Amino acid sequence: MSLTSKSSRRSFTLLELIIVIVVLGILATLGVFQYSRVIENSRLAEAIMHLGAMRQHICAYYMEHGTAETVTIDDLGEDLTSCGPSSFYRYSLECTTNDPDGRFCLVARRCTSDGKAPDVSREYVFWLEYYPQSQRSIWNCYYEDNGSACFGYPSNQFDY
Repeated sequence: MSLTSKSSRRSFTLLELIIVIVVLGILATLGVFQYSRVIENSRLAEAIMHLGAMRQHICAYYMEHGTAETVTIDDLGEDLTSCGPSSFYRYSLECTTNDPDGRFCLVARRCTSDGKAPDVSREYVFWLEYYPQSQRSIWNCYYEDNGSACFGYPSNQFDY
């Protein structure tokens, strides 16, 4: 047995090392994307919480006054209309005036900057279509750039 055959059995070739490095790079890339997705799903919980609280305020107002036509975003509690250090969304109350069904569109637009890690590359709109008379709620989500659905919710876009 020659000396070269023993050493070639114990070491890796350059090609094997390159393949291992490429596979590890692919796995690391997939891990980063999956991590960003999990973090963004947890950010969505903030929007669900605030939109749910806004819905409860409208419901209470409707129960007390018999109508909710005059409800404004200022009636719904704290100021959530701008992005800040503790908020990942801008909230608004839309499609309320003269809607024959009494529909409210409680809207959360994802902030795409302000150093919130990880930043999202695509702005999306998560919104709740709420009917106080029937207590019906429909959750929706769509990307602003192409209107496609996000996070498994329907992609219905609200009309003002």
